[in-house]
Amino acid sequence: MNRKKIFKRTLLSSAVLLASFQVFADDTAPEVSSDAGMIESLTGFSINNTSFMQDTGFEVGMWASAGITGNTNGGTTNAPILFNDRVNEVLFNELNFYIERAVNSGGSHWDIGGRFDFMYGTDARFTQASGWDDDWTDNHYYDIAIPQLYLEVYAPLGNGLTAKLGHFYTTIGYEVVTAPDNFFYSHAYTMLYAEPFTHTGVMFSYDINDNFSVNGGAVMGWDNMTENPGAWSFLGGGSWTSNDQASSVTVQLISGDTSDTEASNRTMYSIVATHDFTDNFHYIFQHDFGTQIRADSVGQQDGNWFGINQYVMYDINDKLSFGLRAEWFNDKGGANRVGPIGANYLAASFGVNYSPLSWLKLRPEVRYDWADEKAFNNNRGNDQVEFAMDMIITF
Repeated sequence: MNRKKIFKRTLLSSAVLLASFQVFADDTAPEVSSDAGMIESLTGFSINNTSFMQDTGFEVGMWASAGITGNTNGGTTNAPILFNDRVNEVLFNELNFYIERAVNSGGSHWDIGGRFDFMYGTDARFTQASGWDDDWTDNHYYDIAIPQLYLEVYAPLGNGLTAKLGHFYTTIGYEVVTAPDNFFYSHAYTMLYAEPFTHTGVMFSYDINDNFSVNGGAVMGWDNMTENPGAWSFLGGGSWTSNDQASSVTVQLISGDTSDTEASNRTMYSIVATHDFTDNFHYIFQHDFGTQIRADSVGQQDGNWFGINQYVMYDINDKLSFGLRAEWFNDKGGANRVGPIGANYLAASFGVNYSPLSWLKLRPEVRYDWADEKAFNNNRGNDQVEFAMDMIITF
């Protein structure tokens, strides 16, 4: 049986399960927490509530996401949009398992924790690190990745200093790789092309007070584990949060050489500002800017890029939300090679998040993209309209 048939049957089985559960939920469902995963919702059992997990502070979890995309250009590609880059094909984007022990960062004693993530699916190929999990498979469309494997240490110095050592997701930008933590199924160009996904190194974070915090450390560049081991970058910045937690501003910067043998500095910063007008009405603004000095051996000119993203989300209730995203991404110099040549990209997305159950989220989306160069439909068109939807199941 091919993958497409497997995924179609999986989606159909999930729909039947959902319908059956909704019919009998009131009569048969055990008492569980409002954010319970599928296993706890259906059985009343959660491994994280066992005495061993509670006593040791460990937590395990897993989610799965799958979706389908169509666009007005036809064909089989949604490029240059990545992650949901195939058209008219069900993609099993993420099956992610994690085990974590979060450190007690507010205590008066030393504490040790860490996290391990394992991902399978079509998203995994974008989150692999050079000289690490990209060496385990041969560029498969369905791939595996270990995007996080780190140790975390809390030291009760001053207001508390936390150190993260190992391989971990970036602190740059607003959108992230992990599907449950994004509003939209598709991603912004800034996240796809202008920001790192993961780092390897050490990061320190410190809360100055209830409003201000700072972080900083040394990492081996972007999405890298062992290649160019002498090319280290600084990663860090700071954040401010208002007293009522309704507003925040985060600034992060990364700067360093991409080669350990030639001058090849790459520097970029990201500013993310959030504001909750009400408990239900949320606004996010993001600005990125980056510059790249190419290594001589690459043979390409230097380049800059910048982006402006805006998000508006409104929660109708705890099950239904609406969202808008508008983006301008400038890669006119071709620094990130979004398309065959540099271009300005404009994109607007309208999406819905619907969670009929605590463990199920549906994310339908309509998106319009335009570029001032022919970047769509195999570089034959200037624009496209995309229709997409995925579902996320939390176990």
